[in-house]
Amino acid sequence: MSRPFVPPGPLPEPLPVPLPVERLRAEAAAGRIETVVVAVPDLLGRLQGSRLDAGYFCDRVLTDGFAACGYLLATDVEMNTGPGYALDAWGSGFGDLLLVPDPATLRELPWDPGTALVIADAHWPADPAAPSTTDALVPFAPRRVLTAQLDRLAERGLTAYAGTELEFLLFAESFDVAYDRDYRGLRPATRHNVDYSLTGVTGIEPVVGRIRREMKRAGLRLESARGECHPGQYEIVFRYADALTTCDNHVLYKTGVRQIAAQEQVAVTFMAKYDAGEGNSCHVHLSLRYADGTPAFAADGAGDAAARGPTGPTAGMSALMAHFVAGQLAALPELTLLFAPGVNSYKRLAPGSFAPTQVGWGRDNRTCPVRVVGAGDSLRIEHRVAGGDANPYTVVAAIVAAGLYGIDHELPLPPAVTGNATDRTDLPRLPTTLGEAVALWEGSGLARSAFGADVVRHHAAAARAELAEYGRAVTDWERHRGFERW
Repeated sequence: MSRPFVPPGPLPEPLPVPLPVERLRAEAAAGRIETVVVAVPDLLGRLQGSRLDAGYFCDRVLTDGFAACGYLLATDVEMNTGPGYALDAWGSGFGDLLLVPDPATLRELPWDPGTALVIADAHWPADPAAPSTTDALVPFAPRRVLTAQLDRLAERGLTAYAGTELEFLLFAESFDVAYDRDYRGLRPATRHNVDYSLTGVTGIEPVVGRIRREMKRAGLRLESARGECHPGQYEIVFRYADALTTCDNHVLYKTGVRQIAAQEQVAVTFMAKYDAGEGNSCHVHLSLRYADGTPAFAADGAGDAAARGPTGPTAGMSALMAHFVAGQLAALPELTLLFAPGVNSYKRLAPGSFAPTQVGWGRDNRTCPVRVVGAGDSLRIEHRVAGGDANPYTVVAAIVAAGLYGIDHELPLPPAVTGNATDRTDLPRLPTTLGEAVALWEGSGLARSAFGADVVRHHAAAARAELAEYGRAVTDWERHRGFERW
């Protein structure tokens, strides 16, 4: 991280986002774009897929889709699959799914010259014995898990808008060096806490500055960027958009950060808890609007305002927002698995880690899992449970499902928490382990009603596989504790 800052030279004019198909055809014919990456978000929120010739993509794949092995949606972090998932890869002979590109996501990748990327939806292939049948969306594909909840909102005349705040740790060593060192003894890119610092991040500006510029050229609307609490920690925030676009941008950003870091010979991690310091969070800001664009969370009349009260924590909140927030609290323990999907996730959700541990809400209170912030048109919730390891599609889907539960049942809003929520022993506790979270998830009637049995089974299988792998591992802590003294 000691190389000097060199201002970038003139950059070519970026292609529009989304990239119109006819423009792509022209760029492919001219040889400027040679490759189109067709990518599908997997269970962990990673983009997986294939690099296709741009001409072939335009001629065939854009209309016919592209086949990819179905196990992509039923693996752990090591790409291992097994029994219990809603898709049995072994039982189906590792057959294909059909990836159908969404042209609205088509864009050029500034950090990968000559390359465009499109995000695809996973469909079951049409039955060859009945070619007239149409393929259907795979219900447990993360993008479909989200759009199913957005469809439920749309039935009520509502649209969700969201923004994510994703943190990562940046290290001076490359990914190769980090691997060779077993991910130990790495040097953070800053030496100390640089939260809001204007000078402490100077040394990392060549890398994070490139990330900001190239994400902006890829169509993400930059809002802010700053150092964070943990040495080497950084956060870039992009402007809110409709919930699906935000999640598509989130996974593109996460992929691009890793690729740019590799090109710069440094390493990054989004894991929820790398060491004993501050973890990486993924705070989600979310609000609802009616079909005409009117904010649904803001009190819209004398009766609504009176119901919420003119002052205090509920000031300006509509009755719908109060029910939506109440739904978050009621559903949170049962849906925590979607916010914290791994063993490591729960190391972050621990006392003293500046992450929520109790279930409560507060007005501008960052110790609560649900923080109500803003006023008027900007009134929104900030959901603070998810870590950097979470899948944005299923996180936002869980927030929407919980909110709909509160709205449909007209749940009353409990009193707001003032002061430090993590010290409150009278509040319900978030699950403290992955095992506890998956048990609550599997037993949740709310989850089955909102997501369906296949989605519940699929995520439970992923969690059980993670727990099994962890159970087989022997950690450094165990060796230090027991090598000589047991």
